[in-house]
Amino acid sequence: MPHLALYTFGALKSPLADPAPLTREFHDRAGAVYQEVGEHPGYLARAEPAEGSRGAHFDLDWGAWGEFAVPAWYDKGRTVDTIALATTLSLWTDLRPAFEAVYGGLHREALSRRHDWFERTGHPSHVFWWVSDGATPTWQDGVSRLEHLHDRGATPHAFTFHHSFAPDGTPTRLEDIGPKNDRVH
Repeated sequence: MPHLALYTFGALKSPLADPAPLTREFHDRAGAVYQEVGEHPGYLARAEPAEGSRGAHFDLDWGAWGEFAVPAWYDKGRTVDTIALATTLSLWTDLRPAFEAVYGGLHREALSRRHDWFERTGHPSHVFWWVSDGATPTWQDGVSRLEHLHDRGATPHAFTFHHSFAPDGTPTRLEDIGPKNDRVH
């Protein structure tokens, strides 16, 4: 059975190493949000650096998740002192559990504050795609899918909650999102 990959990316308003008070608030909440999401039914795994790996995102050993990558439009720092980004790469059993985790609990509270912490870039902040059972998506996969979504819109190759696709490529929609007159089940 295929699994759902989710890549998220946002450019923070200030670097993680020397954050403004609002960015510090975001950073301080992250651990509790990750823990709650990681315990959600339907969550399978997320990219984490190998134990003992040191440095910034770009210097870490991500194991099977591949070399760290960011979208071409990200124009902020790439060192421990200058990185100003928040990103995740995770695997889910299906859209419904991912939706419930993202739009529920502590993550929902954080989403309500996203404009305090993140720059508005005109680029999508998340992308989904289906992967074969046992496959591990890479950071580069996430970047390429996010850029595809930005350039071409939602397709079975790269999609969002609001414009989603089943593993076989047919359009699908979760019952409680998207325009009410545009429902596909």
